[in-house]
Formats: sequence, C-alpha cells, structure tokens
Amino acid sequence: MMDVCLLGTGGMLPMPKRWLTSLMLRCEGSNILIDCGEGTQIAMKEAGLSPRPIDIMCFTHYHADHISGLPGMLLGMGNSDRTEPVIMIGPKGLFNVVKSLRCIAPELPFELRFIELDQNTEQYKIGPYIINCFKVNHNILCYGYSVTVPRKGRFDPEAAKEKGISVKYWNRLQHGETVKAENGEVYTPDMVMGPERKGLKVTYTTDTRPCENIVKAAEGADIFICEGMYGEPGMEEKARSYKHMTMREAAELAAKAKPTELWFTHYSPSMINPKQYIGDMKKIFPECRCGKDGMMRELDYTDE
Repeated sequence: MMDVCLLGTGGMLPMPKRWLTSLMLRCEGSNILIDCGEGTQIAMKEAGLSPRPIDIMCFTHYHADHISGLPGMLLGMGNSDRTEPVIMIGPKGLFNVVKSLRCIAPELPFELRFIELDQNTEQYKIGPYIINCFKVNHNILCYGYSVTVPRKGRFDPEAAKEKGISVKYWNRLQHGETVKAENGEVYTPDMVMGPERKGLKVTYTTDTRPCENIVKAAEGADIFICEGMYGEPGMEEKARSYKHMTMREAAELAAKAKPTELWFTHYSPSMINPKQYIGDMKKIFPECRCGKDGMMRELDYTDE
C-alpha cells in the first residue's frame, strides 16, 4: 500500500488558497517528499502529516518555488527529535544549493546524504521504493521522478514440495533469502516464487516541455502527476517560451503513456479555476483530475 498526498499545486508563488507544488508519498513507515516550496510545512500540517518520518527528499530543480521551503522544513524535522539520516536526491549542484540554504539552519541532529543526478535516467533502490529519475526539458537542469513499490510473486507451495524443500525454510525463501539446508542443499527464492506481480507506481513531473522521457516514465503509472500550468487557449507560445506545459499538452502525454489516472498540478497564479478546462481535457484523456491542495489517495495492490 502507498499513500499519495498532493500537498500543494501552485507554481511561481504561493496564493491565499494554493500552496506551492509539493508531493508526499508514504509506504511501510518511510516517507518521500518531492519538492519543498515556500509553505510546504503549513500544507503538511493542513493535511495532518508530520515532517519527522521524511527519509527521502527529491527535488526537480532549484527554482525557488520548488526548494525555498527547505530550511524551515529541516528545522522542523530537527525540532521533532529526528536523528536518522535523510537522503536528498536532485540535479547536479544539490550539495552546494542545500549548503547555501542551510546558512539559516546550520545545526541539525541528523545527517544529510546527497545523490546528485546528471544522466538522462538514473535508478535507486531505497527502502521499499525504486526511484527512477528522468531528465526533462526546462530552462535549467530538471528531473521528474517515478516512484515504484514492487510486489513479489506468489509463493508456490507445490513447487516447494516437489523440490523437497522443508516447510521450515519456506518463510525465509518468501522473504528473499537464499537458504543452505542441513543436508547441504542450497535453495533460492526463484525456486518457489512466481513472477513478480504489478506493484504501485506514481510518476511526478513539472516545469518542462513535453518530451519522450515523460511518456516512458509514466507508462503503467497508477497516478501520473503532471504540470498543467496554463489551461486557457492561446497560452501555447508562452508555455514554449518559459519551458512550461499546458493542461492540453499534459493530457496528450497521458494519452500516450496510458496511466490509470492523471492529476494536473503547478498552476499559474493567473489560473484561478483549473476545473473550468477539465471538460476539454477529458476529451483527450478521460481519467484526468484537477489536483488540489491536500488531495489524497491510498493505492493498494490489485489482484490478477
């Protein structure tokens, strides 16, 4: 199971009823925060979430509306008595950016560990997650993220019996251990486990023009969260100029990638009511929704 909470949906600057874009994912007691603009701490409190369990922070890029809330967030985590390390993932330069921001949060009771991205795609296995990082097309180095919780195949007791594997080894094999039996035989999980089943997947991208990396990353996602900065017709040239995306372009990406559902986010301050455009977007990709601050979804495995 994975909990998804879209903390804020605004772009450029926070509005009275719209925090800056940020996303929280939770699974097995481990939390991922993607982007941390100004006001993210308040958005978390409004959603009933705590900063203390955040193990991983991912940043798409280093424009202020995506990272300016970090010093306060770190101080809040420190004041919550957190001592476990926090992993930070972001484009090349992350260490120096965080070091500069920490001039107002110099002492923390926990270690920060940095992963800097510079390849077209990179993958990391951290805790229960597989995090796929993919480069997108903004006016500075920028990445999107696909976060997957994999799911093991089914245990096959008949296969275990046929191979003469004692019941006392079954649990260890189910949990991925290789077992050496008392008679010297070595048993591996693949001997008793079926093929891996479909896990859970959330793809998040913002501040970008449409590109093939996004389509590939969002394929098979349960939720595809994508920038829809402009909804009104006639904003295409502005979107191209500033390397952003319209709601229509995001819907077209979803139509190619075929996720289960599309959530729009990162709205321009000039777009007061994104819902007025959702009817036209549904003609392109029917399963789309206008993201809003505090929007939550609990994803659970589906049985084949």
